[in-house]
Amino acid sequence: MLKVGLELFIAEGSESLSLGRDLGVPIFLDLKLHDIPETVERAVGRVCALGARVVTVHASGGPAMLTRAVQRAKSEGGHTDIVAVTVLTSLDAGDLSRIGFAAPPAEAAITLARMAADCGVTHFVCSPHEASALRAALGPKATLITPGIRPSSDASAGDQKRVMTAAQAIGAGADMLVVGRPIRDAADPRAVALSLAREIKEARSA
Repeated sequence: MLKVGLELFIAEGSESLSLGRDLGVPIFLDLKLHDIPETVERAVGRVCALGARVVTVHASGGPAMLTRAVQRAKSEGGHTDIVAVTVLTSLDAGDLSRIGFAAPPAEAAITLARMAADCGVTHFVCSPHEASALRAALGPKATLITPGIRPSSDASAGDQKRVMTAAQAIGAGADMLVVGRPIRDAADPRAVALSLAREIKEARSA
């Protein structure tokens, strides 16, 4: 699956999704929608028309927004999954406290994920540090997607505060891994991608 993030989507617009058609892979449209329910519902309708396989929304947008996003995706044929983002990997307990969350990241992620699940969401983004806790809370049918993935050869965090290697994230229960800057910013992106693919394959067969 190929991720089209906010930066690329702003630069190239809907044409950025043609990368998926050209390569024959589904598109993970990572826009993290967060707005009033009407606006998000209509945006989801446009995303469905563009053919994205998944689109991210912020779970903190609330029950009405999440419910209408899920319902709109279903009404458009059910080919696009709504993915609820719980707690961004750039936030730690101190950051959450400053924006009004009394709970640490793991507890906040579980609260947001359970609310999203009650609204019909089945796919969730969390840091790999919360993956095992969300798996226990949501059960085996939930799809857990973890950003903040780093190659074992270079596990530097950058501005993301809750990161893991690919093998560690799989061990924690992640179903899908989101890998961006370690490949994008590498001197040899292909070599890093192939190395990560090998690491993932080994972790899944362990």
